[in-house]
Parts: sequence; C-alpha cells; structure tokens
Amino acid sequence: MNTLIFRVAAPILSSLMMLFSIFVLLRGHNAPGGGFIGGLIAASALAILGIAMGVGAVRRAIFFHPMSIAGAGLLLSSLSGFISIFAHVPFMTAHWIYPKIFGVEVAISTVTTFDIGVYLVVVGSISSIFLALEEKDHN
Repeated sequence: MNTLIFRVAAPILSSLMMLFSIFVLLRGHNAPGGGFIGGLIAASALAILGIAMGVGAVRRAIFFHPMSIAGAGLLLSSLSGFISIFAHVPFMTAHWIYPKIFGVEVAISTVTTFDIGVYLVVVGSISSIFLALEEKDHN
C-alpha cells in the first residue's frame, strides 16, 4: 500500500498505538490488559509502520534485532520468577520494593517485571516474524 494518506498517517497512528500498548501493559494486573495484549498492540503498530514505510524504517525504529528483544524479555521474565526462589518462597511469588525516586515512593514488583518481559517477548517474536515475511515478499 503506497498511498500518500497512509504514509502520512502511519507514523502518527503507530506512535499512538505504542503509547496505548504501554498503557495496557502497565495496567495489566489491576485491570484487563498486561504484557501479552500490550505486546500485540505494539507489534501491530510496528507492522503498520512497516507496511507504510518499509522494513528498513522499522529496523531503524526498533534499533535492536527483534530476536534480541525477545531474548531480553525472556531473561527478564525468568529472573522475575527466580527472585522468589532466592527468598525461599514458592516459584513466581510476588515481591515488592518501594524505593524513593526524586522523593516520590514508587512501588516496583516482580509482577511488573514479569509483564514487561512478556511484553518484550511478544514484541520481539511477532516483529521478527513480520519483518521476515515482509522482507521475503519484497525479494
């Protein structure tokens, strides 16, 4: 699809979709959403950008190789589970810390880090599949 309207609208739409995916990710355990759904929305945003601007634009936008993103997410999710083992409680038991950042107390949990890991796995794997298919289509 190579229309002027789509090429102009795609970066704006992709940016809004990425913001919405982060919103869905962060509200995941308090309301419907989470890492998987947020990751699907982000991967869809990258697919729209890729259809409008080409594979090169998407590769420049994500900076890292998609499978590296997926691997980092898998590592983060795994480490979130192993923290509970070191605390001598069952695997995947949630742990919370409350550091003060610039004088504001911020709650950080292993639940959130697990969801971020799932988000990265979904974005990386779906983007890798999309980019491979799109590159094959143009060759």
